[in-house]
Amino acid sequence: MRDDCDVVVIGGGQAGLSAAYFLQRFSLGDRYQLLDHARGPGGAWQFRWPTLTLAAANRVHDLPGYGLVEALGRDCETFPAATAVPEYFGKYEQRFGLRVYRPVDVRAVEHLYTESGDGGFVVSLGDRRTITTRTIINATGTWERPFIPHVPGIGDFRGRQLHTHDYVGPEEFAGKRVLVVGAGISAIQLLIEISRRAPGVQTFWCSRTEPTFDPTPFDPDKGRRAVARVEERVRAGLPPTSVVSVTGLALTPAIRAAQDDGILTWRPMFTRITETGVCWDCEVDATSGEDTLDVDVIFWNTGFRSALDHLAPLHLRGPGGGITMTGRLATTVAAEPRIQLLGYGPSASTIGANRAGRAAARNVAELLGVRGTA
Repeated sequence: MRDDCDVVVIGGGQAGLSAAYFLQRFSLGDRYQLLDHARGPGGAWQFRWPTLTLAAANRVHDLPGYGLVEALGRDCETFPAATAVPEYFGKYEQRFGLRVYRPVDVRAVEHLYTESGDGGFVVSLGDRRTITTRTIINATGTWERPFIPHVPGIGDFRGRQLHTHDYVGPEEFAGKRVLVVGAGISAIQLLIEISRRAPGVQTFWCSRTEPTFDPTPFDPDKGRRAVARVEERVRAGLPPTSVVSVTGLALTPAIRAAQDDGILTWRPMFTRITETGVCWDCEVDATSGEDTLDVDVIFWNTGFRSALDHLAPLHLRGPGGGITMTGRLATTVAAEPRIQLLGYGPSASTIGANRAGRAAARNVAELLGVRGTA
């Protein structure tokens, strides 16, 4: 690993690999370094729960130039995503000779000022090494930043609390009363999985907003409209929302069957957590009544936030907490065009990651005065 280069790519998931692939296509193959926090290929997929198959996951879109089925040589829809995707990503790195350094812990990115002016950036690593670079492509995703909202009394609960990030399988909830919190696809899938596969479990479900189930097919036009709405927000400097929050959830046969079986009985978000569960519109000492629910487990499926703490020294966020984005596919930080953010806003999906990787590589090539095609 060199201590000076023209491009540092931070993150070795789908967006980072896509960016590295296109950097090579833009004749920057010997001028970038890709730093990945994980010990092996696979991005966040390697940490997903064992029961998540490729068929159940939001679609793993093929990386540019080399598809998943082509790489693995078999139909792997029933394979656990936590093993199939890392295998695919590893083969992809080898096929195109992508230079990935791991495990590398990026602690901070700061401006580098020299006697002649702004010299780019200095990237500080966990082992106290530093790398100087002219440009940054950040592709750190969200997996390292699970989000749990603050609810009064959250520290009083005597049962177990966990997040999607910590889930390992339904068996651990056998015989428990489990409250699933969240309105996204993970909350729905795991609620169904626990209800059907944990012996003796009782499940309950609530969220801030009741999700909308869309019976119409998810076609390209619907996807483009959703991505456009998310892009509008980040171009205006607003915090991004998820694509699912715009499109709603697909009404699959599994979801329809769960509705028929009474698994998806929704309740609005509780207002307080007690020592033994949750309550709605209750006082601090509420212990009984129709507006209380005693549970053993509160399972937060409340999403993730962009893992951007290492960029905090650059002060990229505006007063509202968002980062104003510009350029092709809104991958360029408006206040600092030498930084590309992938997985932030409209590129926070597997198909979006590929398109954003190409846009980011093209933007960097233009900044560096390199002409190439991809």
